Amino acid sequence: MGKYVFGVDIGGTTIKFGLFTVEGELIEKFIIDTDKSNEGSNLLPDTAKAILGKLEEKSLTIADVAGVGVGVPGPVDDNGVVIIGVNINWPRPVAVTQTLSSLLGIPVKVTNDANIAALGEMWLGAAKGAHSAIMYTLGTGVGGGIIASGKVINGTNGAGGEIGHLVAVPEGGAQCGCGKTGCLETVTSATGIVRITQEKLAKTDVKSTLHSIENIEAKDVFDAAKSGDDLALEIVDRIGYYLGLSAANLAATFDPEQFIFGGGVANAGDILLEAIRKYYEKYAFASVKNTPFALATLGNDAGIIGGAYLGSVDTT
Repeated sequence: MGKYVFGVDIGGTTIKFGLFTVEGELIEKFIIDTDKSNEGSNLLPDTAKAILGKLEEKSLTIADVAGVGVGVPGPVDDNGVVIIGVNINWPRPVAVTQTLSSLLGIPVKVTNDANIAALGEMWLGAAKGAHSAIMYTLGTGVGGGIIASGKVINGTNGAGGEIGHLVAVPEGGAQCGCGKTGCLETVTSATGIVRITQEKLAKTDVKSTLHSIENIEAKDVFDAAKSGDDLALEIVDRIGYYLGLSAANLAATFDPEQFIFGGGVANAGDILLEAIRKYYEKYAFASVKNTPFALATLGNDAGIIGGAYLGSVDTT
């Protein structure tokens, strides 16, 4: 078995790479632009070229590499086929594992980008030492990763861990990009938080510093809440309700060792975690009420670290 492994995080703008030892020591990070032209047909050849080029630069051979773990934005089945990759212009299924392993001559494993971030946090981050974890990624959208007994839950259709599309508002919810209405993403993503705030501001005369902000962002809401703004605190409480209820339902299903919250919205920190836990403890099954919550610690490196873990061990 090789001594090294590559973690790859494919995004809509860039592809991030990390060369690691199989023990998790980072040797080097590097990055290339994502070429989405011609329905993303250059993306995998570019990825292979970057990896092979790094091997040559480091005077390594493919025999020195145990594997490559790749995170992709989109549903991925257990055979490493990306069902659709909207952000990378893949309009139809792409057999990433088969294609990339053929180009490289190295074993390749693939999973969803949120799943791979969860693997990274479980291996070297907020849930280090755990064998099961559920991670929420709260950003422009809401993603998730579910790890059970050290393995990613991809699901039959690659939709395992799509936490953002749990139904949070059964009736009268906002339209989600997935085509449904009332998804968790519509009320707990940065975009959803801004929408909720704007709706409340339009309907209330309650004094709030938020009234004076022209182009409001989710961070403004949390900052105002930390300053004791009553309207902002009400909004944060509502976000906590949606996330806490969803976590309680997931805990009754998977009983993870830990919940992890990452992404830009999670930068709000303890005020968000406290709001989530308030409702989690209200709705959680008695046996799982004490499941620990933590903020993600690996930042933008979670994907490549999770990729390195995915490529080095049996996680699928």
